Amino acid sequence: MYIDRRLIFLIIALMLFSSVMSLMSSEGRLLSLFLSIPGLLIAITFHEFAHAFAADRLGDDTPRRQGRLNLNPFKHLDVFGTIMLIFAGFGWGKPVEINPRNFNRNISLAKAEAIVAAAGPLTNIVLAFVFEIITCAIIRFAPEFYVSQAGYITNIILQSIVSINIGLGIFNLIPLPPLDGSKILGGFLPYNAKNWLDSHGQIFEIVFVALWIVGILSLIISPLINLVYSGIAHLCAAMFGLTVI
Repeated sequence: MYIDRRLIFLIIALMLFSSVMSLMSSEGRLLSLFLSIPGLLIAITFHEFAHAFAADRLGDDTPRRQGRLNLNPFKHLDVFGTIMLIFAGFGWGKPVEINPRNFNRNISLAKAEAIVAAAGPLTNIVLAFVFEIITCAIIRFAPEFYVSQAGYITNIILQSIVSINIGLGIFNLIPLPPLDGSKILGGFLPYNAKNWLDSHGQIFEIVFVALWIVGILSLIISPLINLVYSGIAHLCAAMFGLTVI
């Protein structure tokens, strides 16, 4: 996905200032930030790789030619998006460029774009599920390790991976340009409606930023993130006969 950096530069600066002030006054917050690095790398890398992989499977070799069909984090990290994910809880990776004209014609171009767009967020949700299973497996089969100091740190890292993947996945499902959700929505819209959405993309990007600034987006997606997190936690716990407190 593409985000006009000029529109969000002020937001980044304000959030950075606020977060840095918070970090300077909280050693615990600084430690949590450090332990969240694996989650950030995993979430962004797999999200963008999934876009590239889906496009490649549908016949577009653009991501392959640009070196995006791999799990090297440095190929997928976007400086601004990573900063936002660290300090705001929502962010993005370096956009995977695609050329819809290269897609095979087994399905419509709109649906192919929707599949490519959906691949990223869905991969994040699957990853969250996988790492929650790992957490529950440790609790079930290695309780001594889980209550140890190393287990405590491991649990923080695992839960950070789960929460960051859920946050990145749900955030990108918002059906507003420039997020993946708008491309997914476009795959189900009539031709004229999709063209109208595409032609007004810049306006919707401004709406998106405005909603972000005033906090409406956070009010909408935070409950969704909590709901998905709770659902995954309860499902995985039930699989291992555990009780979520």
